[in-house]
Amino acid sequence: MADQLAAPSLPWRIGSSATMGIVGALTRSFMYGLNSMETHGLDSFLELLDKRKDVDQRERGLITVSNHICVIDDPLIWATLPFRYNFNPSNSRWGLGSHDICFKNKFASTFFTFGQTLPTHRLAHSPHGGPFQNTMTEAVRLLSRPPFTNPEQTLSPATSPSPSPSSPDIIDPFTSPTTHTYTYSTNGTDTFPAPSAFASRHYSWVHIFPEGRVHQHPRKTMRYFKWGVARLILEPDVCPDIVPMWIEGNNEIMHEARQWPRFVPRVGKRCAVWFGENVGGGGEGSVFHELRERWRVLVEDMREKEGRSGESREVGILEDELKYGHEAVELRKECTMAVRREVLKVRRLRGLPDEDPKEGLVETWTQEGGKREGRMSDGSWVKDT
Repeated sequence: MADQLAAPSLPWRIGSSATMGIVGALTRSFMYGLNSMETHGLDSFLELLDKRKDVDQRERGLITVSNHICVIDDPLIWATLPFRYNFNPSNSRWGLGSHDICFKNKFASTFFTFGQTLPTHRLAHSPHGGPFQNTMTEAVRLLSRPPFTNPEQTLSPATSPSPSPSSPDIIDPFTSPTTHTYTYSTNGTDTFPAPSAFASRHYSWVHIFPEGRVHQHPRKTMRYFKWGVARLILEPDVCPDIVPMWIEGNNEIMHEARQWPRFVPRVGKRCAVWFGENVGGGGEGSVFHELRERWRVLVEDMREKEGRSGESREVGILEDELKYGHEAVELRKECTMAVRREVLKVRRLRGLPDEDPKEGLVETWTQEGGKREGRMSDGSWVKDT
């Protein structure tokens, strides 16, 4: 077990603060200067962030979850945060970014890692994808409190990270220049810093787009949610705060039907973000507390059957029965649908009519066949991100 450090090295923290701060400031200037941006429920959300300023006083993690309507929803939606929130990485969101898009080489890896993005494999593009990939374990740990028995996870490569500029491998050379401690691997060969290993990153904030891809529908409906969000709620040591959100207008800034120049964001658009109430946290009686209790009983029963009830559990590490067993799968499905319902409540507050309940079912979307992106038969535009 590696000794726990309080925080990454000072140069690393400076690089992350600069990246988060500059991107945040530019994004806020773009959204409020060249577009129209309105928010609803922001004051309550800022109050929640202010309570989390002191890392040592945090009692739980924070999950924000929303619909996904634009390839640059993140960082656009965080333009809602005042400038003073931009330069404090310990109280800023962690996001999930596609490994094959955001981490193609060392430069991209450095930028997105400084920007607190975790490399995530997409199952349609990589055999290392899915809800049980190592990056999801890292996200679960970010929502928990260290130390962990194995901060760098078991699949960290023993060899040195590749020095090639075309390699995505990246480490903090000031924290572990020779041992490559405090790292993890997404596929058994690459190397990335493991932020959850540091005390200053405990009970962090993670944002997730559970649809897993951009969905631009004329009726402003959502696709089904993927199960990864259920892991982030069920597995941390205490129930995270959970804030559902609803986004509108960003699709006009980067619509999937846009013509040349496609890479240029459009201006003069009306955008809005609605922040819902905290539906997790310390308040007893919520559906998520009940689901977490059922998960706890399931884990204890499984370990008792295996004669390991007295052993400590590694956070985020699941046995096959807890991955693929019928009861575990059904519990994750139920949790995922509960999260989706909370986002729909915010959508309803915005004034939109209720969507067809079938919109939330996987079976509904299998009608798309093998087509993964572009214009769909229902008039929506989809981008696999």
